[in-house]
Amino acid sequence: MRCRRHAKISLMSCCRGCSEDVTIEDIPETQEVTTTTGTAPQPAETETSAGTEAYDPSTPIPRPPLAELSARPPTPIDESEMAAGSKEVNPEKTVASTTSSSDGIFSIIYTVFKKVAIVGSIYLVGYMGWSVAWLIAPVILSVARDELRKTTEHKRNIAKASAMASEKDVIMARIDELPAWVYFPDVERCEWVNKILKQVWPNANHFARTLVKETIEPNVALALANYKMNGFRFDRIILGTIPPRIGGVKIYDKNVDRNEIIMDLDLFYASDCDINFYLGGMKGGIKDFQIHGWVRVVMKPLIRSMPLVGGLQIFFLNNPNIDFNLVGVIDFMDMPGLSDLLRRIIVEQIGAVMVLPNKLPITLSNEVPAISLKMPEPEGILRIHVVEAKDLMKKDIGVLGKGKSDPYAVINVGAQEFKTQIIENNVNPKWDYWCEAPAFADGTLDLKAVFHLWDSDIPGSPNDDFLGRATIEIFNVIKRGIVDTWLTLEDAKHGLLHVRMQWYKLTADPNDLQAALLETQQLRVTSMSTALLTVFIDSAKNLKQARTSSKPDPYLIAMVGKHKEQTAMIMRDDSPVWEQGFTFLVSNPENESLQIRIMDQKTNNEIGQYTYPLNLLLPKKNMELVSQPFQLQKSGPESKLIMSLSLRILKPAEVLEETEQTASSPESSIALTRSSSLKTPTQESASNKDLQLQTSRISIESPIAEEQIITMNSSPAATPYSAALETGEAVLTHRMPDLTSSTGEYGLGRIQLSIRYSVQRQKLTVTVHKIMYLPLRDPSSIPDPYVKLYLLPARNKESKRKTMVIKDNCNPVYEATFEYLISTAELAQTELEVTVCSQKGFLYGGSPIMGMLKIPLNEPEISSNGINSWMDLQPEMKHD
Repeated sequence: MRCRRHAKISLMSCCRGCSEDVTIEDIPETQEVTTTTGTAPQPAETETSAGTEAYDPSTPIPRPPLAELSARPPTPIDESEMAAGSKEVNPEKTVASTTSSSDGIFSIIYTVFKKVAIVGSIYLVGYMGWSVAWLIAPVILSVARDELRKTTEHKRNIAKASAMASEKDVIMARIDELPAWVYFPDVERCEWVNKILKQVWPNANHFARTLVKETIEPNVALALANYKMNGFRFDRIILGTIPPRIGGVKIYDKNVDRNEIIMDLDLFYASDCDINFYLGGMKGGIKDFQIHGWVRVVMKPLIRSMPLVGGLQIFFLNNPNIDFNLVGVIDFMDMPGLSDLLRRIIVEQIGAVMVLPNKLPITLSNEVPAISLKMPEPEGILRIHVVEAKDLMKKDIGVLGKGKSDPYAVINVGAQEFKTQIIENNVNPKWDYWCEAPAFADGTLDLKAVFHLWDSDIPGSPNDDFLGRATIEIFNVIKRGIVDTWLTLEDAKHGLLHVRMQWYKLTADPNDLQAALLETQQLRVTSMSTALLTVFIDSAKNLKQARTSSKPDPYLIAMVGKHKEQTAMIMRDDSPVWEQGFTFLVSNPENESLQIRIMDQKTNNEIGQYTYPLNLLLPKKNMELVSQPFQLQKSGPESKLIMSLSLRILKPAEVLEETEQTASSPESSIALTRSSSLKTPTQESASNKDLQLQTSRISIESPIAEEQIITMNSSPAATPYSAALETGEAVLTHRMPDLTSSTGEYGLGRIQLSIRYSVQRQKLTVTVHKIMYLPLRDPSSIPDPYVKLYLLPARNKESKRKTMVIKDNCNPVYEATFEYLISTAELAQTELEVTVCSQKGFLYGGSPIMGMLKIPLNEPEISSNGINSWMDLQPEMKHD
């Protein structure tokens, strides 16, 4: 109840310890106790002496029986007493009430101001006569940005919670995303590593700051400058308190050199970092940075002194998954399109530092030379041929509904990226795109070739529509030698991709160069290479001064052909140490050179150059030069460049015979297979039939028919048609005569054709040379002939080819070449339809077709040496 002296609620005694007993009967029902903050209650006179007595803790306080208290009726208390008591008991509530009321006033003012601003902006748009798009576009962008932020923030919160939780909590909360050691038996748990990382993480800030400032910052600035966004630099880099988490570790104990240790780490990093940067005078920041991927750590070489390991090589096997949140003034970029652009640039720069083939080397012992850790170690070349795709999704919107797509493919092999051309308005594109990707030691067997297909909306736009993806393990290509397959697209409703891949070993034998040159000539693809050059730029000495006041800020540019690489910039040093390695694909080492230029960043002046012809490496031992000094030109008299060079020739890997299969058509199978130009027993048994068919093409009326047959079968030293066609030599007429004296079996004339199929390029080449003795139906109307080609049985518009029209001629000469991209399996089921028409046929009401023929394309000679024959035109045949 309430004490008379102190106005405190109590049933037994005053909370200040006054000695008087307080009962409910002692308080009159009509008594009013009014207290205010800072004013003491006025006690009764009779209680003054009692109130001044000192409190004695030993004095017992009489307590009424519980039954007596419960039996007494409750005494009503005035509401003013309750209010006064509550104010004295908790005075903070008064302040909170005052604050909340003031917050309410500000909230009302803000709401009113916001509504006035909205109405005013709408009025301004109408008053100025602006388009409504000025009002709608910001609203749409704002809504899209808010939705994107909610989604990404939810994912980041989940990831951050998982990174901070124990492994048991992670497993229970995310059953569908268990650590790697749960799924893979050879991946082991490593909670002890996570505990060590947590302990050493505060000391990692300095290393990370140096790595970001010296390596990533200049590359990001250069990439953003290509989009007219200049002035990028990092201001503050704090990694935060949350360390990376290792979900599992795999140690390799097989097929590993005894001088190295290889391990893979399932890395997941969801940070609470605080990174600030400037872009064009605007300050921004990166929060909630996250990265997830498999990191390979190679410890090499093993040495006999402490720390027993000479150094480390750290790299991602494939591009990791990266996410982050933009804050600050630059927050406007955190919306669809702009955020994708910035994210892509950051992923590319991380890939340029530590995604295979790029590695982050760390030297642990001075006994180990830098070249053993930092020089690239190529193991082979992967040649990729993206042939075509079928039945892709339609993403464009047409007038009558869904139109077609403008597809292109992006190929990723580690950090290396290639892009095909865009085929407009086509869901069955034929790219015929070639590229080559060097594969490196310590990671080749785990690499993947990933193909992403996109529908191009606006050239250069990051918002292209996704059409699907496909993946091929590099290990399968190395094992088989050649892989020719149709891949079903993932993350797509439908679609197939035809890819052909071949593995090339690297040899140090210069005698293999001629075979490599011949192969590239037959391919007729100018971008293909025959050799691989590895360059290790160690250092330079005594560079000339670009400025009189200070030393230069040098960086080096190395170039072979059109491929250019650049080292890091070293501040104020005339004897810089770079220790960086690069690789260059070489088309022909006999006539190409390595060009070196050393530049000063401040003045952009050249302070040294050197040119090394690659043919000088061919006679060297193992075609190598190790740590050799070279006298720089256009520099000081004592300026030297120290570098190492290594040249390797491409040689096709052996093909496993037991895995040879013909590439299946997209409708039949998508298993990894290869197409072969080798003759099967069935083909060998059909060689006689092919000879008879070839003989039948040559009319018996030809005066040199018999002589020609003998020449074709008894002159093995003659130039084969395949080599002649691929090298562009005009030797087709050596196989067949230029003229014929026969009008053909049906009297409709004869046509000279060359047909060849390249298994390696998956390409059918048809050349229409000439026609002779076309019949003259009307002497007053000489025909205007042209030739049409179709592939059967489809006979669709995509396979249609047409020569030019020759006016008023019964013996037209065309020399027109046409190409088809077609797989080996499809070729065996395809026929070539050749139709000779006259443009005047339409004008005179008759049929424009003057003659035609159908040629089966499953003949072995078409895929081996090719055919070049005079063929009899036949009467018009009805289409099936």
